[in-house]
Amino acid sequence: MTAKLKSIGTKQKALQINLDRSIYGSFAEIGAGQDVAANFFKAGGASGTIAKTISAYDMAFSDAIYGEEESGKYVCEPRLMKMLNREFKLLKVRLTESADEKRFFSFADTVSALNYQKDNDAHGWVGLRFQLSPNGPVNDVVIHINMLDNDNILQQQALGIIGVNLIYGCYHYHADPEKILVSLLDDLSPDRIEIDMIRFEGPDFKDVDNRLMSLYLVKHGFTQAALFGPDGNVMQPYDALSKKHIVAIRGRFRPVTNIFSDMVKKGIKQFENEADIDDDKICVVSELTLRNLENEGNHINEKDFLDRVDILCSLGQTVLISNFHEYFKLVAYLSKFSRLKMALIMGMPNLEYIFEEKHYTQYPGGILTAFASLFGLKIKLYLYPTLDENGQLINLKSFQPEAHLTGLFQYLLDNEKLADIHSYDENLMKIRTDRVLDLIQQGSGEWENLVPSSVVKLIKEKALFGFPEKTLV
Repeated sequence: MTAKLKSIGTKQKALQINLDRSIYGSFAEIGAGQDVAANFFKAGGASGTIAKTISAYDMAFSDAIYGEEESGKYVCEPRLMKMLNREFKLLKVRLTESADEKRFFSFADTVSALNYQKDNDAHGWVGLRFQLSPNGPVNDVVIHINMLDNDNILQQQALGIIGVNLIYGCYHYHADPEKILVSLLDDLSPDRIEIDMIRFEGPDFKDVDNRLMSLYLVKHGFTQAALFGPDGNVMQPYDALSKKHIVAIRGRFRPVTNIFSDMVKKGIKQFENEADIDDDKICVVSELTLRNLENEGNHINEKDFLDRVDILCSLGQTVLISNFHEYFKLVAYLSKFSRLKMALIMGMPNLEYIFEEKHYTQYPGGILTAFASLFGLKIKLYLYPTLDENGQLINLKSFQPEAHLTGLFQYLLDNEKLADIHSYDENLMKIRTDRVLDLIQQGSGEWENLVPSSVVKLIKEKALFGFPEKTLV
């Protein structure tokens, strides 16, 4: 685990970069002043670092330089990448004679800072393209930030700090990407800046798994949730979830079993059959919480995490890593991105957990506060039946909350906030994930009938979840 670094201060970082005559590049900043470049000017010795600064603030100028965006947006990742591409190319074309001595970089950001009315979402894309050696390979580090200060000037200052941290980290901590990540909020705090996406690319980062970097964002408290797609590529949550029918499934996925697959398949089908659902806008998200990833010592086994992710990605799942222990926090988070109808798919034991009041004692209003967020206007829970210890079927009809909560439960039923998943397979209900995991680690072939065939293949090929490699053929 990379410990929190002791910051040397923004001005000192900028000065150290300025005094390193091998580091030379350009700054292109749009939408929130030029505070990153300004920090290097103010530190002293900037002529050794800054080849050029530009701020194509007017949209017409920006389009003339970088081209128009198909989406019509200016604060977006494609715009950032065009900025990095153009500015770095210009460095190499115009400073050919310096290429044998300089480690070139191009810093860029495109940002929507807080407007005068303070009614916009303040966020931005920030990136660095850089070389670690003269004429060496080119690497990129790209982040998406949400600026949380309630003042435009403070937001500009925070952006200036995080830009310096990014440049300094890439040149001084490049051997340890997690250290780069941790250093990004030096002289800042998650109360001022949220980083909800980070991506490392390039030959010098060829061994970096960006899915792990997403995990680190959540683990270090830089964001409450991070997202990546079935291809393993990190995703900015708003871009991925905006205006979608989000279907969320929480689990340990250690491993995915046949009962889980049946629950998801049947639950999604039932959701699709709702009258107000557009099938083309459904986005299925499998959520892993930090608590489900931690062992008894509150440590996260990164290999175990990647094992689970490999399985989910192989099944075409979008994966959300979150720090939301309670379901109502998950729903509140997802509701920021879409006003369309959403669904949670879960087994009946999860509903029993949701109705336990002990989980809400720290919140004003207790369970009512939680349920106000969990059961919003656009959410519905789909419940897969289960068998109790006596082999009796537990579904919504037989579910019995505490006596004083029966009225609340009936309200949810009357308002169609809860639905049994139909056409379930009772033969699958005896599958227990912990038992399947034990069988995998023992090398017994019995487990192969308890998980999807594609999962069996992957577990064997990659020796996932402790599958004995000596049994590989």
